[in-house]
Amino acid sequence: MTENSNKDLKLPIYIVIAIALGIFIGANMAGGKTSGSDRIYASFQKFRQVISYIENDYVDEVNTEELVETAVVEMLTKLDPHTVYIPKKDLEMTQSQLQGKFEGIGIEFNIFKDTIHVVTPLSGGPSEALGIRPGDKIIEVEGKNVAGTNITNRDVITMLRGEKGSEVEILIKRKGEIEMMYYTIERDVIPQFSVDVAYMASEDVGYIKVNRFSATTYEEFQKSLRELQSQGMTKLILDLTSNPGGYMDPAVKMADEFLKDDQMIVYTKGKESRHNTQYVAKRKGEFEQGPIVVLIDEGSASASEIVAGALQDHDRAIVVGRRSFGKGLVQLPIALSDGSAMRLTISRYYTPSGRSIQKPYDSGVEDYELEYFQRFKSGEMYNADSIKFNDSLIFKTDAGRDVYGGGGIMPDYFVPLDTVGNTGLLSRLFNTNTMPEFCLKYYNDNKETLDNISYQDFRRDFEVTDSMFQELINIGKENGIKYNQKDFVKSKRLLKIYTKAYIARNIWQNDGFYPIFNEQNEIVTKALTVLDEAAQLVN
Repeated sequence: MTENSNKDLKLPIYIVIAIALGIFIGANMAGGKTSGSDRIYASFQKFRQVISYIENDYVDEVNTEELVETAVVEMLTKLDPHTVYIPKKDLEMTQSQLQGKFEGIGIEFNIFKDTIHVVTPLSGGPSEALGIRPGDKIIEVEGKNVAGTNITNRDVITMLRGEKGSEVEILIKRKGEIEMMYYTIERDVIPQFSVDVAYMASEDVGYIKVNRFSATTYEEFQKSLRELQSQGMTKLILDLTSNPGGYMDPAVKMADEFLKDDQMIVYTKGKESRHNTQYVAKRKGEFEQGPIVVLIDEGSASASEIVAGALQDHDRAIVVGRRSFGKGLVQLPIALSDGSAMRLTISRYYTPSGRSIQKPYDSGVEDYELEYFQRFKSGEMYNADSIKFNDSLIFKTDAGRDVYGGGGIMPDYFVPLDTVGNTGLLSRLFNTNTMPEFCLKYYNDNKETLDNISYQDFRRDFEVTDSMFQELINIGKENGIKYNQKDFVKSKRLLKIYTKAYIARNIWQNDGFYPIFNEQNEIVTKALTVLDEAAQLVN
């Protein structure tokens, strides 16, 4: 969880080192005893002395800046898994994910066979305005060949993003065109949306998927909520699966849309009283009466857990899915003088019932990060009975139901990870980008027909044929996938849904993708069956 960026501070690197050591620089003597200020001064002097000796006397040439960066990173690992240092080169990308926008040429891309393919030009962006099309291959950027060069996603982002108003020249190879085409694209501000999709799942049930909590999330969510209400929505499925969180403020505002005035949403406690805060519902929400089901899984963290925890504790929503990640720490972004940044944990947050849902991290960062895989090993991903909660951490909802602290939000209805159709073949089709590559190729080969069909007709009538499967398998073989008939038969149902969904995505983006994709989503399927129970919570 990150506090909003308007609280950013600027600190020089030597103060960061001091903070990482856990004490403050100063000169405060008390009764002849060694104070915290003295200890940090002595530690800082020792660090400066070591750096000075290395710089002046070490036998080989060294990069002092690199040594300091390494020291900062290592110091922060001694605190908690979410206090982190962000180098200057990574800061822009990290910030853009939370700010809800970036500056660039406005394309979604993928790398197939070591070549950059345009998946889609982003709506309203400069690439769309110039006529860049799905399936276009980027061969050169600023006269430099980028095809067949082992290019990475980060390389592409570095080359194509840039300051608004700046220009970049790219060379495009387009299917059906003999000559390649040069485009000079003026970069612009490109919005990044945190609401993936909002649509009517049935006559009265709306579905909204939120992928993160950025600076624009609340406004996007509120707009989606109102649009669905205008279409007749009286029941809501709020999908927070695989949502890693972000800013606290939009999460609080989202929860306020569902809760009555003065109901607690979340509170925080830190070492310093200035980091102790309480957030309560303050205004008349847009959806205080309608039934709600919230979807979570092991990828739902931080701000997602704030929303799910608040609605669960107040018996306002039914929570469906799997145990959430378990991140209950709040970070303050601190801008450093050299353009880098640090996110420093300043407090823990608690759900209305008093739960801290931060999972343990006293065994070190590595064990903390591997806890996700431990869930598979313990059987938790497949069976709710495998989850072990500490009986000393039982809390009560408003209606007296038991809920647990100490490691994520446990859903009211557990949905095991589906393994019925998942096979090695299916995984490799995605790991090698074969599935999206085939679906983009199919769209380009059938563009005229597909562009003239309505989504309703496509969803109802389009069938994935055996000949399409054969072409998919052939592309897979070209990408090094060994065909397995047994796996194919086992995964065939999922393959049909995925293929149809990804083809739809090339035409209608997420609005076309998710309604089809969710046909195999067992968490969504379960949510549809418990809406009547959710309705009883508001009666």
